[in-house]
Amino acid sequence: MSRILTGIQSSGRPHLGNILGAILPAIHLSKEAGNESFLFIADLHSLTTLRNGEHRRDYVRAVAATWLAFGYDTVKNTLWRQSRVPEHTELNWYLNCFTPMPMLDNATSFKDKVEKLGKSAVSAGLFTYPVLQAADILLYDANLVPVGKDQRQHLEMTRDIATAVNSQYGTDVFVLPEARIDEKIMTIPGTDGAKMSKSYNNYIDIFLPANELYKVVKKIISDSTPLEAPKNPDTDITFQLYKLLATDEQTGQMRANYAAGGYGFGAAKKELYELMVEKFATERERFNELMAEGNPELERELQAGEEKARAVASQTIQRVRDVMGFS
Repeated sequence: MSRILTGIQSSGRPHLGNILGAILPAIHLSKEAGNESFLFIADLHSLTTLRNGEHRRDYVRAVAATWLAFGYDTVKNTLWRQSRVPEHTELNWYLNCFTPMPMLDNATSFKDKVEKLGKSAVSAGLFTYPVLQAADILLYDANLVPVGKDQRQHLEMTRDIATAVNSQYGTDVFVLPEARIDEKIMTIPGTDGAKMSKSYNNYIDIFLPANELYKVVKKIISDSTPLEAPKNPDTDITFQLYKLLATDEQTGQMRANYAAGGYGFGAAKKELYELMVEKFATERERFNELMAEGNPELERELQAGEEKARAVASQTIQRVRDVMGFS
């Protein structure tokens, strides 16, 4: 059996790019026979960029509601808040003591942040971010960690830290995780054509009320080709998004509309909006149900997951305490 671990930051509400690029593939993987999925909401990690506690609580709930709305099975698998399992931070300290500073200095993500913000604006939390990430993974004896190409280095650092501990104590204190990098993972275009991201403010939140969602879709950038002229669907952002959601028949029909002329970008955006509302109708309804004020279901699910997570994490921490002399 493969134990798969995934961490999701709580720095905002999940958007269409998150759903198509990460959430749906991870849920599919969790449903495969023989797999056991551990999914945590990385609210401690989010503190490096998000300081508002009320916003963080809202985003944590929205992340959990999204996964549940799309069918993540919490009976077979585990879902929890990182901050509610204190073993994460305990293991983080132990691993810090085995992590050489040059390793963290050479982290590409850290160097990018320093270049962008300046060293004085970068916190120690950002510097040691990969160590907490290593603790998150090693705490659950994960075999596989699905990561994007940009996270490959962090997984290698996790393996290096774990190897250092295992070597120090002459025993397999930690399972060495393997990266699962899907070369076919989609890059979802945002409303401006760049990669959809909250950082670029070009994302589509499919859980918005219908009228607000339509306003966002209408903001998708189009070129200036006249209404009556044929258009190239392969260079149009609206069409690129449409074909990610549509059937082959629907995609073929829209492609023909573009080629024929007399079909405007406004009409294409309306079709994209209508397809989103139809395709995600069940998930939108379920999300709003879970997020409704006074509904205790979401909190019950998270607390149950935290109990399951702690049962595993406490065994790992005891193993670490034993070998390090903290029993």
